[in-house]
Amino acid sequence: MRLIRLNQGDNDLARALFALMAEVFEEECEVLSDVYLDQLLACEAFWAIAAFDGDQIIGGVTAHTLPMTRTEVSEVFIYDIAVRIDHQRKGVGRNLVQNLQDMAVESGIRVLFVSADNDDLHALDFYRALGGVASPVTFFTFTHQNE
Repeated sequence: MRLIRLNQGDNDLARALFALMAEVFEEECEVLSDVYLDQLLACEAFWAIAAFDGDQIIGGVTAHTLPMTRTEVSEVFIYDIAVRIDHQRKGVGRNLVQNLQDMAVESGIRVLFVSADNDDLHALDFYRALGGVASPVTFFTFTHQNE
């Protein structure tokens, strides 16, 4: 298995990774334009790491660097992590998180965090197994509804 951080110009790989994530999460996935992907992948604050078995993408993680306001540091918010069903429980997810953490540390970032639905026991067990410590937090989502 090899892990690669996607960069500007890796549009086809990004599309494949995001489609795989949507498939694993059983969600819809629209086709993203080259312009959008170029902007996204050029942003240093955006992380997209793909896991490969040979030439096949088998998983990935996306994350965002968030600058803090009480101290001059940043933290990384893991937004999505997904592994193809036939490659789950083989260390792919663990390697993705460890690789992201190592890359973040190289950038001077020491804290990573992730949200997980309370009823997603698989995710909760996974993050605990990686040494994550749960925080009693509730996320709220605000969506503007067009009239």
